[in-house]
Amino acid sequence: MNATAYSTRCARRLRGDEGSAAIEAAIVLPSLIMFLCLAIAGGRIVTSGAKIDSAAEDAAREASIHRTAAAAQTAAQSAAAESLSDQGIACASTSVRIDTGGLSVPVGQVGTVTVTVTCTVYLSDLLLPGLPGTRTLTSTATSVVDRYRFRQR
Repeated sequence: MNATAYSTRCARRLRGDEGSAAIEAAIVLPSLIMFLCLAIAGGRIVTSGAKIDSAAEDAAREASIHRTAAAAQTAAQSAAAESLSDQGIACASTSVRIDTGGLSVPVGQVGTVTVTVTCTVYLSDLLLPGLPGTRTLTSTATSVVDRYRFRQR
């Protein structure tokens, strides 16, 4: 083999792009994985928010059909917990605040019951650096109390 053929073959090896796909993958793959995890986190937050909205609406409706504030509060608490459970939401902590002031208005006047559900959703299982371990989501719903229904005070 002559020197010219040898140097030509060595030059081809140096200019070849073997191995560049591995380098490109090592650079691009972590970015793609982070983007995927962010998309999953965003989807979890949006989906959980919609489910918490639904739980607040269920709790407000349940509270508005009871005649006493105590019964309305108990019913709203259990309705919110049941709705979150049925929808598969696992909250790190849950809080349900109920304003039953509409149950004390006189018959013939419009009253409302307002429920606020707060749920802390887990994000720590996504293993994304910089992402908090939990996110607190809050939803408020109001339901009208039947104006002609008898109310106990």
